Amino acid sequence: MEPRFRLFDSPTAAKVAKRFFHASMALEESTLPKTLRELVQLRVSQINGCGFCADVHNKEAAAAGESTVRLGLVATWRHSTVFTEAERAALALAEEGTSLGARGVTDETWAEVRKHFDDDEVGALVCLVSLINAATRMGVIVHTPGGSYEPGAFAGL
Repeated sequence: MEPRFRLFDSPTAAKVAKRFFHASMALEESTLPKTLRELVQLRVSQINGCGFCADVHNKEAAAAGESTVRLGLVATWRHSTVFTEAERAALALAEEGTSLGARGVTDETWAEVRKHFDDDEVGALVCLVSLINAATRMGVIVHTPGGSYEPGAFAGL
């Protein structure tokens, strides 16, 4: 697949993308483990079909120490035994927060998230799911392909 458009070739889109990335950097300061953040972002990327974002978050998770088994099972986490109850709650929030539809995030999922995460972590999860949804939609709209990302490539932005 060839990209339709390179966002960084547009001065305005490049400014927005850089500011968007810098806003997401606040999540690095949260107490949510990096591997959990990457798993959540990988799952949203899979749901939304963004090859570039899936590539980024798969490789960043691996670089942070995530196992290939768990990375391979993210898409089927409900039918896997390798995720903790807290991770399962975060992945459920990611799925329901991505596929909002008429239902949105269920009370059951919200209760599980609240059981496992403090207020700051819940806020971070909500922002994380929202930001990666926006990023994946940008990637899908312009057909940004996955496969060539190198871990840490965004560190210089």
